[in-house]
Amino acid sequence: MNLKLYNSLTREKETFTPINEGRIGMYVCGPTVYSDVHLGNCRTFVSFDVIYRYLLHLGYKVRYVRNITDVGHLLDDGEDRMSKGARLNQLEPMEVAQKYANGFHDIMRIFNALPPSIEPRATGHILEQIEMVQQIIDNGYGYEQNGSVYFDTMKFIAENDNVYGQLSGRVVEDLLSESRDNLKNQSEKKHPADFAIWMKASPEHIMRWNSPWSVGFPGWHLECSAMSTKYLGKTFDIHGGGNDLKFPHHENEVAQNVGSCGHAPANYWLHTNMLLMNGKKMSKSDGNTISPTELFTGDSPHVTKGYSPMIVRFFMLQSHYRSTLDLTDEALQAAEKGYRRLMEANRVLQDLQAPANASAGELDKEINDIIDQAYAEMNDDFNTPRALARLFELVTRINGLKDGHLPAEEVSTPTLSLLKETFRIFIFDLFGLKDEIEGSDNGQGLTNGLMNVILNIRQDARANKNWATSDLIRDSLKDLGIQVKDGKEGATWTVE
Repeated sequence: MNLKLYNSLTREKETFTPINEGRIGMYVCGPTVYSDVHLGNCRTFVSFDVIYRYLLHLGYKVRYVRNITDVGHLLDDGEDRMSKGARLNQLEPMEVAQKYANGFHDIMRIFNALPPSIEPRATGHILEQIEMVQQIIDNGYGYEQNGSVYFDTMKFIAENDNVYGQLSGRVVEDLLSESRDNLKNQSEKKHPADFAIWMKASPEHIMRWNSPWSVGFPGWHLECSAMSTKYLGKTFDIHGGGNDLKFPHHENEVAQNVGSCGHAPANYWLHTNMLLMNGKKMSKSDGNTISPTELFTGDSPHVTKGYSPMIVRFFMLQSHYRSTLDLTDEALQAAEKGYRRLMEANRVLQDLQAPANASAGELDKEINDIIDQAYAEMNDDFNTPRALARLFELVTRINGLKDGHLPAEEVSTPTLSLLKETFRIFIFDLFGLKDEIEGSDNGQGLTNGLMNVILNIRQDARANKNWATSDLIRDSLKDLGIQVKDGKEGATWTVE
């Protein structure tokens, strides 16, 4: 099956064709480590974790590069984010960067996101950035003023038809009027839309490096251009990030790469959409925000209780990465029920055995068709909500087989084995979930073993008509939030 991606550059779904067969280069803009990671950023990185996992599953050798921005962005008032973080925390800038980079990595581990192949830091690539600035100047698209170097946006537009504005899909006039870089050193620029690729450091600026033009620091947009080019080449396969980065960050990345290398950086651009809360954009100023830690602990007025990391990850999977995702307490409660139902079905499935007289029947064909459809959904621009819906169609069949409502003899041994493998692959390998109830991701954790012992004791009591002991075990488990169900094949358990 062909993998199709929605390319932000063309605003169309396209069949994915890598530059080098069997290999993929993917660059995703990482966090700026001057504060705790935002939950919206977590949504972006979880989305690209699923994309990374699926590309690996398809057999590609993927070089996944996700940067750490530790030089800092300028705030609207011209102050550097890293310097501000250092001042507020009474730390060195690199202490700030390390503290919040560690925090970011901790949260990614909690969400069970795979680490990237390479995680370059902006401060570790100053030489590459200086070289790229010089290339841009040599090609006629950069100019120096008072120790700062600016990208000549108007000249670039004049000499490169339909490049600037193609990614964000806006007309050039709108882009020029919306430039965020026109808040600083306006008088030095040839045009308000020109953006800094090297900035001369003011006396109070802490993070600074020597360059041919001044003691200063690189522009934000330049960092990703230099690091993606170093590790993935002048043109690579996939560039990703949040939708809010289309302009100016990604638009200016394209201009810088064309201006220095003569090539746009990526063939396919993937952008995740916004995480809302209670139907509105998250905002600290109006109190409409929640941190990952507050979400896990429940220490927030926006939730009635804490939700485990895997429930939050499952919640994120329920929306396509290009769609907005609305975080509400009700939606999280529904996600908790869905997550538990999925994990319970997997435990039941892994214990199912095909009868001796099993052969392929109509149910066998249904199961195989649904499995094919689940993969088709993932091949359609990584459509996790629709793939999840297919898994829940299989959950209905699994529960029907367990309860005896569906004929087990109509499911062949090869299909049952395929179903077990497919469930494990989708839940654990592709969606990156863990079975938190089991304490492991393979359904064979300590809790499962202990429950089997308890249910076997209860089964012996029932066989000996010791109803008092049987009921005591059942009622005691219920008090602990565990429901026991008796069926033809014995007792099963679920967490209420």
